[in-house]
Amino acid sequence: MTKAGFVSLIGRPNAGKSTLMNSLLGENIAMVSQKANATRRRSNAIVMYEDTQIIFVDTPGLHEREKVLNQYMLDEALKAMGDCDLIVYLAPVTDSVEHYEKFLKLNNDRVKHIIVLSKIDQVKQDKLFKRIASYNQFAEHFEALIPVAIPKKVGHEDLLKVISNNLPQSPFLYDPQDLTSELVRDIYAGFIREGIFENVSDEIPYESDVIIDSIEEDKGLDKIYATIIIEKESQKGIIIGKGGESIKRIGKSAREKIERLSGQKAYLNLQVSVKKGWTKDKAFLEEIGYKA
Repeated sequence: MTKAGFVSLIGRPNAGKSTLMNSLLGENIAMVSQKANATRRRSNAIVMYEDTQIIFVDTPGLHEREKVLNQYMLDEALKAMGDCDLIVYLAPVTDSVEHYEKFLKLNNDRVKHIIVLSKIDQVKQDKLFKRIASYNQFAEHFEALIPVAIPKKVGHEDLLKVISNNLPQSPFLYDPQDLTSELVRDIYAGFIREGIFENVSDEIPYESDVIIDSIEEDKGLDKIYATIIIEKESQKGIIIGKGGESIKRIGKSAREKIERLSGQKAYLNLQVSVKKGWTKDKAFLEEIGYKA
């Protein structure tokens, strides 16, 4: 009998959720950034483990609501918690248990969960043991606690095994050959946003977004036309850069990721458009896909 189920990756911003999902899948499909709150929408990866199909759901980090966009991001994470079969809560080993206590209040034991202590390669062994001990007081709430070092894939096998043990018997929900059920345009938009986060500093990455206008698939070449949305006229020059250098770097970074995923050459055309106050404009947010 096979098993299948949805597993939501939950945690504070920059806990390593997207990095873990990409690592378990063996492909980079989710946007990754060292900056917090890079993930805005739910995305998924389909990982096959023995007789189990695990659909990991990456989510925005749990954080305080600020702009309308931030409210949408928090709502996305909360919905993912309620819609899944199992939660993997990522807790960086350097964090106190206060973040986990906030999560417990939000979940209220409605959905069973596993704690993953991430970034264990960044601390010495004695600190790791102390952090593990600090979670013992919550043992009645979680199914297992698994330390992982994502870059070295330490703990990955243990995590997949525990997840498999906690998912229901079910036929596979997707073709076992599929990596994700996400739309290609959403993945490509994420790659471009990742390029912005990598190449532009300060507030601009948080006040920008990407719309894929069209994709033309041809033999041996994909043509992608996209628009970068920003809030202020002054940000346009920074995105483009002197002589177009900045937008060239953004495009090169995104195009290389697109080509690795698609397996063929890509032409990427980027335009920049100013939409003042878009992160607070509910109607515009819904128009570009941020639906409540």
